[in-house]
Amino acid sequence: MRRPETDYAAVFQALPGVVALLTPQLVYVDVNGGFLRATGRTRDQVIGRYIFDVFPDNPNDPTATGMRNFQASLLRVVATGERDVMAVQRYDVEDPARPGVWQERYWSPINVPVFAPDGQVIMVMLRVEEVTELVRTWSTRNGGSGARMLEADLYTRARELQEVNERLRRAHAHEREVALSLQAAMLPVPRPVGHHRAAVRYQPAVGTLNVCGDWYELTDMPGDRIAVAVGDVVGHGLRAAGVMGQLRSALSAACHVAKRPAPALEALSTYALSVQGAESSTALQAFVDWETRIITYSSAGHPPPALAHPDGTVAFLDQATGPPLGIPTDSEVRPEAVEEFDEGAVLVLYTDGLIERRTEDIDTGLRRLAVSLARHRGADPESLADALLLDLLPSRGITDDTVLVVVRL
Repeated sequence: MRRPETDYAAVFQALPGVVALLTPQLVYVDVNGGFLRATGRTRDQVIGRYIFDVFPDNPNDPTATGMRNFQASLLRVVATGERDVMAVQRYDVEDPARPGVWQERYWSPINVPVFAPDGQVIMVMLRVEEVTELVRTWSTRNGGSGARMLEADLYTRARELQEVNERLRRAHAHEREVALSLQAAMLPVPRPVGHHRAAVRYQPAVGTLNVCGDWYELTDMPGDRIAVAVGDVVGHGLRAAGVMGQLRSALSAACHVAKRPAPALEALSTYALSVQGAESSTALQAFVDWETRIITYSSAGHPPPALAHPDGTVAFLDQATGPPLGIPTDSEVRPEAVEEFDEGAVLVLYTDGLIERRTEDIDTGLRRLAVSLARHRGADPESLADALLLDLLPSRGITDDTVLVVVRL
């Protein structure tokens, strides 16, 4: 039996309470029936108009703060992509039948982001419940002073919350200084690899302490060769960064002993079993040989490197993927593959924050990377790294850390 299609427009109109959709510029896109009934407005008076042109503050009340508070909340949702639950707000509404006459109204608002497939905030859903009658009842029970008592209580609570937030901000600032020092010590300073050109970027997730388990390593090898690696430890914060530092150092040492990517990763996988928090981490190790023009690589559950050829075609090196570190494998040795390259090609290694989005399939992120890489492949490594981040990372910030390594071949 075929399931009936859902009429989402009808669902939106039937939503309880007052609901509106706004653009990131705070212009009304749509409102439900509850909104029109509560405000006494028609759709023609609302749709396509800036929210505060329709509902300005009461000009007769010099203490009115409803417009300022709503604006701050809505813009915060647009900037961060996070929902915002506001305290009860007094926001008077002009009587549509009596211009110049303002009705005292109280509202309990929640503002929620609506995302496009690429993760950008394309709308904000404003949902409010009117609590005017509740406030009036409280006022009656308290001899007419209930509304003022409520406002005073909210103001006091807001001040207390502001003080708590300020203390947290100072503590966070101190933690961030510690975190940045640790990150600088854990990750190598970007430097030339022989006479070849490379660029690295580290981008922390929004809301983190600027430390994570994502890492990279560039190592000069005998002959005209380099070893380049990226990895990702599960989790965020100082603990993940500590694990990251141990794995990065161990793999760098293993490369010099093993002299090939697969046995180096196998040694790292064995070592990961002895490091708490390292199991299930991913890593990708590649050796680049300019004399033979061959890339030899092996992956421990990590996203595949991208190789942009001079003619603009982009290939993903996905023929040697084994399990993450510390996970047993049926084979005695990890898979390893080779790929030839021409002079002028570009090799890009990265962690999953560059391509993965919660709202889309990973193949979409890989295609986006291929298109951007093909378009900017002629740029120098530093410019190319910046262009890739600009094209691929959402402007509102990322929810997962990102490491990017660009090597001109």
